[in-house]
Amino acid sequence: MISPKMVAAHTSSHPSASAEWIICLDKRPEERSGEDGDIILARLKSVKAFEKFHPALLQQICLCGFYECLEKGITLYRQGDIGTNWYTVLSGSLDVRVSETANHQDAVTICTLGIGTAFGESILDNTPRHATIVTREFSELLRIEQKDFRTLWENYRQCMAGLLVPPYGVMESGPNADRMPDKDNPNNSSPGSSSKHLNKVPSEKILQAGKVLRNTILFRAPHMIRDRKYHLKTYRAQAFTLQMLVFITSLFCVSPVLCFAAVDQELSFQDKYLFYRFLDDETEDAPLPTEEEKKESDEELQDTLLLLSQIGPDAHLRMILSKQPGQRTVDDLEIIYEELLHIKALSHLSTTVSTHYVKFEEIMFNQGEEGTSWYIILKGSVNVVIYGKGVVCTLHEGDDFGKLALVNDAPRAASIVLREDNCHLLRVDKEDFNRILRDVEANTVRLKEHEEDVLVLEKTNNRSSSSSPLKYTVMSGTPEKILEHLLETMKLDSQFTESDPALDDFLLMHCVFVPNSQLCPLLMLSFTYHAQPSQGSEQERMDYALNNKRRVIRLVLQWAAINTDHLQEEDSSFNFLQEFNETVCEDSRLIPALKDQLPELEKIIKQNCEDGRPSQKKHKVLLRQFSTGNDRLQKKQPIRSTDEILFKVYCSDHTYSTIRVPVAASVREVIAAVTDKLGSGDDLLLIHLNSAGDKELLKPSDVSIFSSLSINGRLFVCPREQIDSLTPLPEQEGPSAGSMSTFELMSSKDLAHQMTLYDWELFDCVHEHELIYHTFGRQHFKKTTANLDLFLRRFNEVQLWVVTEVCLCPTLSKRVQLLKKFIKIAAHCKEFKNLNSFFAIIMGLGNPAVCRLSQTWEKLPSKFKKFYGEFENLMDPSRNHRAYRLTVAKLEPPIIPFMPLLIKDMTFTHEGNKTFTDRLVNFEKMRMIANTVRIMRYCRSQPFNQEAPQATGKSHQDVRSYVRHISVIDNQRTLSQLSHRLEPRRT
Repeated sequence: MISPKMVAAHTSSHPSASAEWIICLDKRPEERSGEDGDIILARLKSVKAFEKFHPALLQQICLCGFYECLEKGITLYRQGDIGTNWYTVLSGSLDVRVSETANHQDAVTICTLGIGTAFGESILDNTPRHATIVTREFSELLRIEQKDFRTLWENYRQCMAGLLVPPYGVMESGPNADRMPDKDNPNNSSPGSSSKHLNKVPSEKILQAGKVLRNTILFRAPHMIRDRKYHLKTYRAQAFTLQMLVFITSLFCVSPVLCFAAVDQELSFQDKYLFYRFLDDETEDAPLPTEEEKKESDEELQDTLLLLSQIGPDAHLRMILSKQPGQRTVDDLEIIYEELLHIKALSHLSTTVSTHYVKFEEIMFNQGEEGTSWYIILKGSVNVVIYGKGVVCTLHEGDDFGKLALVNDAPRAASIVLREDNCHLLRVDKEDFNRILRDVEANTVRLKEHEEDVLVLEKTNNRSSSSSPLKYTVMSGTPEKILEHLLETMKLDSQFTESDPALDDFLLMHCVFVPNSQLCPLLMLSFTYHAQPSQGSEQERMDYALNNKRRVIRLVLQWAAINTDHLQEEDSSFNFLQEFNETVCEDSRLIPALKDQLPELEKIIKQNCEDGRPSQKKHKVLLRQFSTGNDRLQKKQPIRSTDEILFKVYCSDHTYSTIRVPVAASVREVIAAVTDKLGSGDDLLLIHLNSAGDKELLKPSDVSIFSSLSINGRLFVCPREQIDSLTPLPEQEGPSAGSMSTFELMSSKDLAHQMTLYDWELFDCVHEHELIYHTFGRQHFKKTTANLDLFLRRFNEVQLWVVTEVCLCPTLSKRVQLLKKFIKIAAHCKEFKNLNSFFAIIMGLGNPAVCRLSQTWEKLPSKFKKFYGEFENLMDPSRNHRAYRLTVAKLEPPIIPFMPLLIKDMTFTHEGNKTFTDRLVNFEKMRMIANTVRIMRYCRSQPFNQEAPQATGKSHQDVRSYVRHISVIDNQRTLSQLSHRLEPRRT
C-alpha cells in the first residue's frame, strides 16, 4: 500500500492525478465506503479501457481494484513468471519485452502499452507471463487480484471479453522487430502474424537436446553421419531409417536440406532416401565436439532421452495424421484411436473417421464463409470473434468448433482467430462429418412407450469378446427401463466371474437419478414379479423365473457391496435388505435352487447390521477441526454422515460456543445449535472467515461444512450488521518461525514414507460416492464428503508447508538446503507412488513466493535443478495432463493419485454434459464419470506396504508425529511479504 505522503508527492509532480480518488482506491476493499466507491467510479469512467463497461461491472471494479504508481524503468513482472494480478493503464506507458531464450538480457521491445490498455490475462488459466513489462515513464495502474478478476470474468464475461485479446503481437524477425503498433488501436497487431518466423527457432531445450544427440552419435556411432552430394555440393547428413527421420526431424532440431518441401519444418515423409542434418552442421566447416563437450553430452544424455521420449508420441501422432486417410495403416488407426480417447470432442468416434492434422497461422476462417470442416484443438487456443461484439469466448485444448455450419448447412456464424503461435488441430471434412451423423443414427435403437422414448441403445463393437463382436450399449433411458435392460442382459453362466461394466456404472451412479428410497422398491418388484413367457414347457417357465430371481439377487449383492455406508446409515436401506432376505427365504422353499445364494446374502446382512438398526447405533464423536490433538496419531477411520462432531463456533468478540452436531448437518442446523447455546433471539448468520480476513457467507442449505474450511479458517456466527467487524483469530495467522531445525535431522525417505502412510490412511477412507457427491453438489444428497475434503485439504496443507518453511527461513544457505530437502522428499514420494504429495511439494516450490527467490535458486546445485525440471515436466497440463497420465498408466497399485485432477475430470464431464436429455437419464454421462471413479478403485486395489525404511536420525515415531501436525501460513499475501523481506525485488 502507498502512504498518503507518497500520494501527495505524486500528485504534486503530476497534476492530472487526483489525491482523493487514489486515497480511496488505496484502502482495503472492505474498508471502502459508498462515498469512496463513487469517487473511484467517477475517475474510472474517464479511462478508455472502461468506456463501454456496464455500470454494475464498474461498480464491482471500484470495490476490488487497487492503485499502483511506478517510476520510470520499474519491472512490473518478467517473462515466465506466474501471474497474480491483472492491470489497466490509467496514465503513462509501459514497454512489452520478449526474449526467445528466456534470458532477460536478450529481451527485445515489441510494443508499448498506452493509456486505456489492459494486460495480464494469463492469470485466468495460470499460464506463465508471455512477456516482461517495464515502465517507459511514470505510470499509474489499476490492479485487480487473480481471485477477484476471475469472479468478474465469470459474472461479466461478454462485457470483458474484448479486453482479453493481448494488446501486443509476438516478436517479429528482421529489421522491423522493434516497431510499435498503432497506439490508438493496439489490437491491430496480429498475434499470429509472425509465427512463421518464430517457428524456425527451436526452443532452448530442443536446441540443447539436438546438440547432445549429435555429439553422442559422432562419438558412439560416427558411421551414421557421412557426407552426401546434392547438386554438386557436399553436405553432412543423417543416414537414418524413415522412422528415425520422423523422430529426429520432429524433435531433435534437424532441418531439411534445400528443396525438400516443408511447412514449418514438418514433412510428409514419403521418400526414405531424403537426408537431413543437425542445425550445428549448417555451416561448411562445423567443428567436431571436444572432449569436454563429449563428457557433458554423456552426462546429459539420459535427461535428453527423457525429454524426447516425453514429446516423442506427439511427433508420431502428427506424422500419422499428416498422411492422407487412405494411406493410414491399421496400426496407424489404432494409435489415432487411443489418442482420441483423451479428447473430449472425439471420445465416441470410431477408428474409421478421416481426421487430418492441420496447423494454421492467424485467421482460420471468417464469419459468413461456407463451412467445409469440423475442427478439434489438439494444442493451443483460439478466439471466437463476432462482428460488432469482438471476442465472445476462447476455446482451448480438447474443445471443438465448426459443427453448427455443417449441421445447418449455413455460413460460419463467427470468425476463428488463433490466440497463440503453433496451434495444432484435427480437421474432419464435411463429407466424413455427415457420415458420422448417419452412422450414429443407423446404429441407434429406440424403445418407445406411449409414443415417447423410454430407452435408447447404441450398437457398438465389443472389443473384449470374439464370440459376440457387437453389443448394445445404454445411452439414455428412464431409471426403470435401464434397470430392466441391465437385468435382462446380465450373464449367469458359472464361468462369468467379472461384473458387467454397465451394471457397475448403474450401481455407482444411481444415487444421481434414482436414490435408494426409489431403487429398493424397484428391486423388490423386479424380484417378485416377472412376465411369463408365452411359450415353452413348465420346466422352461420355471427356469425362466429362477434365472430372473437369481439376476436380481446378484444385483442386490453387488449393490450392498458398493453401498456399505448407506446400509449402515439409512433405515430404509436396512429395512429393504432384511425384507429382501426374508422374501428370498420364502421363495427358496418353492424354488430350492435359490438357497445357493442365501449364505452370501445373510453374510452381508450380518456384517453390516449386526449392531441393530442404524437409528439405534452409537455414533462416534469426532474432535474439532478433524485434525488437532492426538487423533492424528491414531489410524484414520472413515467418517460417516451420522457421526457427530464437537466444534467451536466463534462470535465477533472471539468468544466461542462448542456445539455437537452430525457431520452432515446443514448450516441451518448449526445456527440452531449455536442459538440454543447462546440463548440469542437474533437472526444469526454463519460465516467462514479465513486468515486473510476474507468472509464467506454460508447458505442455509449447505451441508457438511466443517471439513471444507480453509486450512486456518474458522466458523463465526453473528447478526448481519456485525459481519464487517469480524476479524481473524491470532491463531489463524499460522507459525512465526519455521520448523527446519526439527525436520532437517529426519531422513528424507522416512519423511516421505510417513507422509505416504498418512496420505494412504486419508485416501483409503474416501468412499467412491463422495466423489459423486462432490461433483453433483453434496447438498442434493444431504451426505458428507468429509473424507474426501480432508484428503484434498491435505494436498493444500503439504503445498503450503513447503511455502511456509521456505518463507520463514531467514538464512540463504539454509533456504538452499531446504529446497534440496523438499526435492529429495518429492523424489521419494514419487518412488512410493504417492503422487498426491509429490505434486503438492512441486507445486509448493512453484508458488510465486518461492519461485521468485532467484538468489536461493541460483545457489541450488545443477543436479537438483535437473530433478526439479523433470518433476515440473510431469506437471505439464498440456494435452489434458498427458505426461502425468502416461506416467500413471505404467504404475501398478497401490497408488495415491493426484486427486485434484480426478476431481477436475469429473467436474469437466459433469458441467459439459446434461444429466437428463429429453427427460431421460443421460447414461453416457454416468458411464464417463463412473470410469473416473474406477481409477480410484484401481489405485486402491492392492494394500499399501506399511514397512518403514531403516531409521536414520530421528525415530519413526518422531517423524510420524511431525508429518501429522504440520503448521502452515495459508495467507498468500503474508507469504509474499515474507518472501520480499528475504529477497527484495531487484530494480
